[in-house]
Amino acid sequence: MFNKLFGKFSKDIAVDLGTSNTLVYVKDKGIIINEPSVVAINTRTDQILSVGEDAKRMLGKTPGHILVVRPLRNGIISDFEVTEKMMRYFIEKIHRESFSLVPRPRIIIAVPLDITEVERKAVEDVAMSAGAREVFLVEQPIASAIGARLPIQEPNGNMIVEIGGGKTEISVISLGGIVTWKSLNVAGEKFDSDIINYVREKYNMFLGEESAEQIKKSIGTVMSLNKPIKNKVRGRNLLNGLPKEILIKSDEIKDAIQSSVDTIISAIKDVVEETPPELVSDLYQRGMVLSGGGAMLREFDRLIYEETKIPVIIADDSLTTVVRGIGIVLEDFDNLKELLLPLTVEESYKS
Repeated sequence: MFNKLFGKFSKDIAVDLGTSNTLVYVKDKGIIINEPSVVAINTRTDQILSVGEDAKRMLGKTPGHILVVRPLRNGIISDFEVTEKMMRYFIEKIHRESFSLVPRPRIIIAVPLDITEVERKAVEDVAMSAGAREVFLVEQPIASAIGARLPIQEPNGNMIVEIGGGKTEISVISLGGIVTWKSLNVAGEKFDSDIINYVREKYNMFLGEESAEQIKKSIGTVMSLNKPIKNKVRGRNLLNGLPKEILIKSDEIKDAIQSSVDTIISAIKDVVEETPPELVSDLYQRGMVLSGGGAMLREFDRLIYEETKIPVIIADDSLTTVVRGIGIVLEDFDNLKELLLPLTVEESYKS
């Protein structure tokens, strides 16, 4: 009864709980939050010091008693307590200017395809503990396809490749369901790790995570460019421990991430091979959609086309495709609720 009462004064939300970033869509308002999935904790007092961008800026710069945590790994909750605190922080931030003293929003969250029942239950429990009155889950490729405005409820093949921070999910969707799919723990953060390893091996320099991410964004490419790009990067010299600066080229980034890119390309081919012939015909006519942060890597769409001969379309604002899709479900809940996953313990979440 109280949940229903508080719910009237709460703002229902859609959440893309990503490995790298958490995005929150508020009903009737759109995307309100787009913050790194990072939390800074004072281990002496067990208090949250900061969440999101402020916490990310602390990475690699904290004293011993401050712990900077990424509570999600490969799209899965790895630290239940910290994830709950992060979710609660975002819920309270959204309701800060409203009259809701105890917000109890309905929450829809996107989850990976290969999530286990135990992991799904953890997502539901985190949201309920953070203050939700109802929790619903939707598969990330379904949300991404809706966000890309693909007609997934029609009897046609729709292929979407979502390259996020911790996962790459490749799927063919028809009649509101996933026909064939693959999920890989190879995505944006693996590219960063590849760059760090490359710089360490070639230049004897240790590069921080944030520096690797910035280099990937500024000059990253999966194919050689007609006009190669260069950029300076700073790190620590592994031989003497002193600061070091190098000039790195786009072709070097291509070489660094080549193995990971090949893994994704191979998985895309596997999904196409496993797709029924009638739907494959649709794919060659309609093409596939590339979304997520990985879609922004230079020439990725061209490389996929050259390897598969299927046209590739980069989704508009590819970083927000998933949360926009969940937002559409939230706004039209009664008509689209059939696309949601069944709850692990349905009775526990009745309001």
